[in-house]
Amino acid sequence: MNTFRLLALLTLGILISSCKKEDDVVQSTDYSSVIQNIGNDVILATYAELDAKTLELVAALTALENNPSQVNIDKARQAWRDARVPWEESEGFLFGPVDQQGIDPSIDSWPVNQPDLDAVLASPYTLTKDYIDGLDGTLKGFHTIEYLIFGLDGNKSFNDFTPREFEYLRACSQSLEGATRQLYYAWKPDQQNFIANILNAGQQGYTAVYPSQKAVLEEIVNGLVVIADEVANGKINDPLSQQNINLEESRFSANSKQDFANNIRSIRNAYLGVYKNTTGVGLSSLIAAKNASLDAKLKQQIDEAINAIEGIQGTFTTAIFNDKTGVELAQQKVRNVQQTLESEVLPIISNL
Repeated sequence: MNTFRLLALLTLGILISSCKKEDDVVQSTDYSSVIQNIGNDVILATYAELDAKTLELVAALTALENNPSQVNIDKARQAWRDARVPWEESEGFLFGPVDQQGIDPSIDSWPVNQPDLDAVLASPYTLTKDYIDGLDGTLKGFHTIEYLIFGLDGNKSFNDFTPREFEYLRACSQSLEGATRQLYYAWKPDQQNFIANILNAGQQGYTAVYPSQKAVLEEIVNGLVVIADEVANGKINDPLSQQNINLEESRFSANSKQDFANNIRSIRNAYLGVYKNTTGVGLSSLIAAKNASLDAKLKQQIDEAINAIEGIQGTFTTAIFNDKTGVELAQQKVRNVQQTLESEVLPIISNL
């Protein structure tokens, strides 16, 4: 987990705790349809997809170890990109077990600790899932796998791989899948069932986490604010303002723009209550009932942010030097989303 996200989550925790005293008041309106749809058809569905795609990544990297070839490397790289999609689309709701159980660092720590990684590769230790599990987050997860399969400049050839790297990749993917499975099972109803705290908020036996349905809705909106803030003022701003590609997330794979766009899609998914082919109600239905023009404005801003990110010329690595105008436009579009969520949407939710 990067420092920017940690600070944002700490701030979010303060905001949420400050609201809980007001939530002790009994609500007269039932928001269960919105909460159930977001909980089941967006959050849980995203984590299920993440777990499934990570399993496919394990299979691809195991096949690569067993039969090293350029074809299998290309398949593994695509499997990494495919698994990355649901993870980035989950970052709009990085609350609950992903934070409380400290799962995030095992999945998405960056930057990669290249010197220590080289030391592990040169060590005599057998590289197993359990061994990788015990390493620091900067030596496992998505970005360590990314570094090993794409290379420092994204052009690693088949002849550049060593058997030891194949071994690390296979064990690292198993460790990653263990973390995504832990996250999915933490929410899954027939496992640790954290989702019950969402669905039953305010009911007897479920008030310790969320004393009311409004507290759940505030948690969700604050999560959307945090990821918009992180994309605009962390993920985009840090490499742009410092002109430093080493601060860019997912640069080895040139996947940064897709990551950022999918972060904004995570906002859209929760706001609309839709994930992939599901249909249902989301925060949009609550906002539209109070202020239809605000609802329309935010939906337009979300689409504009995604389009602006994807419209950045070239890779993000080259764009911070060669298309600063395009990068700054995308940054502003994301900031518009953040501002609207924070200053206009959140007050409506807090006053339900």
